[in-house]
Amino acid sequence: MAISITEAAAGRVATFLENRGKGLGLRLGVRTSGCSGMAYVLEFVDDLEEGDQVFEEKGVKIIVDAKSLVYLEGTELDFAKEGLNEGFKFNNPNVSSECGCGESFNV
Repeated sequence: MAISITEAAAGRVATFLENRGKGLGLRLGVRTSGCSGMAYVLEFVDDLEEGDQVFEEKGVKIIVDAKSLVYLEGTELDFAKEGLNEGFKFNNPNVSSECGCGESFNV
């Protein structure tokens, strides 16, 4: 399995990278946080680090470090607009529960 990305998310990431003017892709990771234990992290990547896995789909590179990959294997990154709200969504098959605010998850 790998990390996948929808057309909507790929378009948004490509726009962000174009506006930024540099970058290899987008890092998807996890950190300890929130009431459920883990939270997603998204950040631009200019240089690869040792142990990084690169998943390229729809013209966009998603970079995941080895520690995060254990929790993110099979995740689909999506981007959605709902009314006035918009943002990335994580369709992660490893999640066993999420907090009520939607900011953190547990596997």
